[in-house]
Amino acid sequence: MEALESLEPLLRAFWFVAIPTSLIFIVQTVLTFMGGHSSDGMPADLGSHAGGADAPFQLFSLRNLVNFLLGFSWTGISFYSTISNGPLLIALSFGVGILFFYLFFIIIIQLQKLAENNTFKFSSTLHKTAEVYLTIPENKRGKGKVMISVNGAFHELEAMTERDKIQSGSLVKVVRIEDNVLIVESIQ
Repeated sequence: MEALESLEPLLRAFWFVAIPTSLIFIVQTVLTFMGGHSSDGMPADLGSHAGGADAPFQLFSLRNLVNFLLGFSWTGISFYSTISNGPLLIALSFGVGILFFYLFFIIIIQLQKLAENNTFKFSSTLHKTAEVYLTIPENKRGKGKVMISVNGAFHELEAMTERDKIQSGSLVKVVRIEDNVLIVESIQ
């Protein structure tokens, strides 16, 4: 800390903001990659649950403050010897801090677009085409099996028909669902 005491007040202030902010950023990053963002009681963003809001992106959180302060402090340190006008340097640092905050916001929005719920639901098979895997007996006298693709994954499901017997390899369309059994019709 003695090295910081010999610095000019504005540069010292930038360093006093940059050091703890950088340490918090490193801890947040490590926790994020270790899975600290999950529900194990140790959130990576210590301010993410403040106020009980379940919003996907909170404007006022520790992570956002850290991102702003990183841009602010390191810009001030980097341009201190280049820009001698203090208010201009603070304004530039403030602008870069806002830019860091905005870039983080954009990254989070893009990452949320990648999230996809691939939970299988029988209702998502309705009106889809499937291939008969095991022959389906006529008039609901027994069950056969079909292979159907839902959300990019193949599922082997039980199927029945109300019409004629459907041979293996035939294409069928799901017309109804009864007790997790697909009711299908042959595609002519």
